[in-house]
Amino acid sequence: MTTAVEVPATGGSGGRTAVAARAEALVKSYGSGETRVLALDEVSVDVEQGVFTAIMGPSGSGKSTLMHCLAGLDTVTSGRIWVGETEITGLKDKKLTRLRRDRIGFIFQAFNLLPTLNALENITLPMDIAGRKPEKEWLERVIATVGLADRLKHRPAQLSGGQQQRVAVARALAARPAIIFGDEPTGNLDSRAGAEVLGFLRRSVDDLGQTIVMVTHDPVAAAHADRIVFLADGRIVDEMRKPTADAVLDRMRGFDGQGRVS
Repeated sequence: MTTAVEVPATGGSGGRTAVAARAEALVKSYGSGETRVLALDEVSVDVEQGVFTAIMGPSGSGKSTLMHCLAGLDTVTSGRIWVGETEITGLKDKKLTRLRRDRIGFIFQAFNLLPTLNALENITLPMDIAGRKPEKEWLERVIATVGLADRLKHRPAQLSGGQQQRVAVARALAARPAIIFGDEPTGNLDSRAGAEVLGFLRRSVDDLGQTIVMVTHDPVAAAHADRIVFLADGRIVDEMRKPTADAVLDRMRGFDGQGRVS
């Protein structure tokens, strides 16, 4: 597990805080000239270690682009990104692939489970590919945290949607990554299953010390986070600590239909 670097907290009072990832003056644009689209416009943000952070904003605000850049899944036009002490902007493909494999976990809307493998095999698959043996005690703790002990021999087709996403959460946690990114991780689940998965993510922060960044459009999902960063027009426009669903909904009403702050 990587050690987080301590840097001045963005927008803070000069104190220092451990961060798992950091972005500085990120710009991401597509096209050129009159057709140029600015997806991120000078975005700077710290992802605090051991904190559940949600990224919210209207459609087209840049929230998924920001997450993909922070996770090393997309390149930036300019700016710098660090994961722990490692700057990932400018890393060669091979080194970036290794860093994503060893230090970053992912949870997506689509569960991305292999249908021919059982739950346990799906959980350990990334480590198996990397030639690493899972830490037995940690793996057992993760499985207990997400409540899968009695489903390990089941294949995905034998599991409900919520159970499949729990397998995906356990897979992301099992390698003890420095940070986990979730892109609408409950988007394909009903409200009850979604609440279960969000509860497991919350516990992974509280009980396992995990760092999580989640993109979501759902105020109820965002309320499980410790901190919400709001984007509009490719810029960070607000932040909320200890959110409630009602407070998030009120804030989201401040955006108009084109994704601008009203």
